[in-house]
Amino acid sequence: MHNTCLNCSEPVTTKYCGNCGQKTSTHRYSLKHFIEHDFIHGVWHVDKGILFTLKELFTRPGNSVREYILGKRVNYFNVITLLLLTATISSLFSHYSGMDYSVLVSDNVKETMNSFQELTTSYFKIFLLLTIPFNSFFSYLWFRKAGFNYSEHIVLNAYKTGGDMIALLILTLITFLFNNSATLITAYFFAFTIFSLVYGLWFYSQFFSQSGYSRVSLFLRSLMIPVSFIIFQSGAGFIGGIMVSFLKTL
Repeated sequence: MHNTCLNCSEPVTTKYCGNCGQKTSTHRYSLKHFIEHDFIHGVWHVDKGILFTLKELFTRPGNSVREYILGKRVNYFNVITLLLLTATISSLFSHYSGMDYSVLVSDNVKETMNSFQELTTSYFKIFLLLTIPFNSFFSYLWFRKAGFNYSEHIVLNAYKTGGDMIALLILTLITFLFNNSATLITAYFFAFTIFSLVYGLWFYSQFFSQSGYSRVSLFLRSLMIPVSFIIFQSGAGFIGGIMVSFLKTL
């Protein structure tokens, strides 16, 4: 039990903080804690604080998530529930918007696409969720001196992806105003790519702003997270394509 509440810093002597109500058993993240509490609790329970969480994600994303990881959790919406809700709602709107991502890919290209590439094209929101552990590895690699463990990097990247999913939801709603076309889908992905890049730089720079890095180092290390993933994705796609082509010849 902590001597002070991690959420409000008030002295505590009982199981719950008398000032804000947070459990005094709240602690740093570990893989066991993430699976047993956040994943299971996030799937089966809906917490309070979704509006507050959304406000924080788009006004002070990195600072708020750092505070959350370090213990100030009583006001925040569970990250797993946030991802499930935004992915479900966004997918539902995408279905009724009539957006056809396949218009971006020619028939000749489709024949050479491996399973991974088909997944990223047809199920983009699922792909975003699958990127969380990989981006967490790269953020852990580039900011390993900050002292956060891999499980905590999963949490921070999950919230970052939550912000991305909200942006996708808003962009999907905008597409209802236009007719489905290759130009619309291209603009949709371009707008999201620019948002995700800028949001990611802002998010990571804020999150690690108190970890002893200079502003230049913060910017470059934050930029290297998506760059590292793009290189990894390209390499995985290339190797996967070779393996698929080889198997077809057998």
